Amino acid sequence: MECFVIEGGHRLSGTIVPQGAKNEALQVISATLLTSEEVVIDNIPNILDVKNLIKLLKDIGVKVTKLDENKYSFCANEVNLDYLDSTAFVEKCSSLRGSVLLYGPLLGRFGKTTIAKPGGDKIGRRRLDTHFLGFKSLGAHFEHREERNVYDLKAEKLVGTYMLLDEASVTGTANIVMAAVFAEGKTTIYNAACEPYLQQLCKMLNAMGAKISGIGSNLLTIEGVKTLKGTQHRILPDMIEVGSFIGIAAMIGDGIRIKDVSIKSLG
Repeated sequence: MECFVIEGGHRLSGTIVPQGAKNEALQVISATLLTSEEVVIDNIPNILDVKNLIKLLKDIGVKVTKLDENKYSFCANEVNLDYLDSTAFVEKCSSLRGSVLLYGPLLGRFGKTTIAKPGGDKIGRRRLDTHFLGFKSLGAHFEHREERNVYDLKAEKLVGTYMLLDEASVTGTANIVMAAVFAEGKTTIYNAACEPYLQQLCKMLNAMGAKISGIGSNLLTIEGVKTLKGTQHRILPDMIEVGSFIGIAAMIGDGIRIKDVSIKSLG
């Protein structure tokens, strides 16, 4: 079994650059499914969950090109919708928590997806009620396939509506927003999450041609559009990592510089 051996008692100094935020990366990478044009994302963290999500997008048919160490190009102009019904897709979604963020974009752009129980860590309740209730409010419906224990999520047309989320879930809000950008009319979301990473997703979507207002508040309004275009986006640094470095500097630091920090997003 591998392990870390840490020898304490040393003052720490130097310069460090935090990696990109995982939670934002999972959202904005999933959002590349919303357009057939190229989306370039920079500062993508080199971690397993993100790598697995990128692999899953490749399996779906998204063209992924690594441009630099942490910079990728995504082009979802030939998505294989038949793959969504495959056992391989269900199994991979079941082993990756972040796969839940694919449902909103797939529902919004293509009107359907297959839902498997997502995998990943077990921190807290992590229930998905908020996601599904939001999809239903937009006009989607679920069909359970008992033989495979999966749900088909479908919508002939998504229609904007008023909704009050039962919890200010970041991933729930993100999923609903990504579906609602293509809904007919106006969608108003009360008790929406307002964290920096959700703000980043909304800003990226607006750069692609979406019409989202109220960013940074708990009340989001989305005017549906027909199509979205490509864009370029840079992911914020991971706030937890930045906070950890600040704590280390305060306790045993001897001159630590943290670069590429979004101070206004630290809260």
